[in-house]
Amino acid sequence: MDKKKYYITTAIAYTSGKPHIGNTYEIVLADAIARYKRQKGYDVYFQTGTDEHGEKIELKAKEKGVTPKEFVDNVASEIKRIWDVMNTSYDKFVRTTDPNHERIVQKIFDKMYENGDIYKGEYKGLYCTPCESFWTESQLVDGKCPDCGREVEEKKEEAYFFRLSKYQDKLVNYIENHPDFIQPESRKNEMLNNFIKPGLQDLCVSRTSFDWGVQVDIDPKHVVYVWLDALTNYITNIGYDPDGSSDEFKKWWPADLHVIGKDIVRFHTIYWPCFLWSLGLELPKKVFGHPWLLTNNDKIGKSRGNAIYADDLVGLFGVDAVRYYVLHEIPYANDGNLTYELLIERTNTDLANTLGNLVNRTISMANKYFDGVVTNKNVNENVDNELINMINALDKKVEDKMDKLEIGFALDEIFDVLRRSNKYIDETTPWSLAKESDKKDRLETVLYNLLESIRVCAYHLRPFLTKTSDEIFKQLNIKDDSNFFNKNNTYQDMKPEVLFARIDKEKKLKEIEESQK
Repeated sequence: MDKKKYYITTAIAYTSGKPHIGNTYEIVLADAIARYKRQKGYDVYFQTGTDEHGEKIELKAKEKGVTPKEFVDNVASEIKRIWDVMNTSYDKFVRTTDPNHERIVQKIFDKMYENGDIYKGEYKGLYCTPCESFWTESQLVDGKCPDCGREVEEKKEEAYFFRLSKYQDKLVNYIENHPDFIQPESRKNEMLNNFIKPGLQDLCVSRTSFDWGVQVDIDPKHVVYVWLDALTNYITNIGYDPDGSSDEFKKWWPADLHVIGKDIVRFHTIYWPCFLWSLGLELPKKVFGHPWLLTNNDKIGKSRGNAIYADDLVGLFGVDAVRYYVLHEIPYANDGNLTYELLIERTNTDLANTLGNLVNRTISMANKYFDGVVTNKNVNENVDNELINMINALDKKVEDKMDKLEIGFALDEIFDVLRRSNKYIDETTPWSLAKESDKKDRLETVLYNLLESIRVCAYHLRPFLTKTSDEIFKQLNIKDDSNFFNKNNTYQDMKPEVLFARIDKEKKLKEIEESQK
């Protein structure tokens, strides 16, 4: 039987500089979803990469005294390195400077022009260079860019325009008739009420005031506006061609999920659908505008001087502690907060105590009381029922949360079972059972239940805590966890090791402070 396909993307990262932990959250979030879908038996294609054109890049390269291509090569390799440090399992890392992408973008522009969706005019507007966005006076906030709060400047130039207004009614109908298209619902309402229904303006899709971009085929003094270039990466890299697309494209498109930051939902749910309709293509099934990761409840940014970098955090806490924190602490629809103190507390409470301590205690007791060989003796008591029911229900509970893209809540379901397992140790007191010779089979049943709980939780943790999950299977001496639903395991030759060492908070904070001087 053919596996069901699942095509997931992140927004491509803008190559203006090194990505901070807020930018990195998105790739970890998408990775957890992609890994989960693979574990569920889907044929997954997971794409990420870099957005490399635009005036901002041209200016930054000039500042550094290098060519734009040298500048983006350097930044793209740094972004890819950080995605790899975070142990993400993307299938393809795309770049918008790739010659094939550039060639297809030119053909896309030509096709839209031939369709009558692109026309030539003059643009006069208020432009924010960092955001590469034009704004009307009414959209400004206190006279500044509504997205980043920086100054805007008036610009006037010849430009090509895309007939966004032509698709307004179609877009309203589509969004209202496909309630799952934009997630979460608050973003859907914001797009409809604040941006689409008040009236869509035609979109400027070319520029002449700088050179660093994909040249417009029919008018070479123009370059393609960065958003038309960037958004089309989702189709150019899977074999789309206006003259005849590949079988690969037919297999993967439409995308099942675009994972993006809430600040670019507008581009992905207004511009992108209209571009696709212009090309006669289906829309992606779902766009998830995830919340932000803040630090000390403030937006993270280099310009704010509060940027925290993923590779630095991994050096301090390890990759799985960082993955766990960002996946768990950012609720589905609300911004999450990151501080070193909170990361230390969460690592100590959940990872060292709840998870690490449970694995260590259980394997140590199995080795102490049964020389490391434990089977199910089925001497069950009522106290076992709640834990066993929770273990058996976990797969469905995690699936329900993952299907709703509630990643943090999926982790909560797993940790609820781990916490219940720790409580089960206190309830059954294996050390007391060990003193009574006629309770040997009961003791073995208790330890078996705990080992099963650890095994099932380790399996479910795999998309989130990839290294930790593998380490738990190694300690349980389970070579192959593919037979996840096997209920009659024999556990033997197990070796307990510390999964997460408790962190001395004061000492660690001092170490961080010293390193930042």
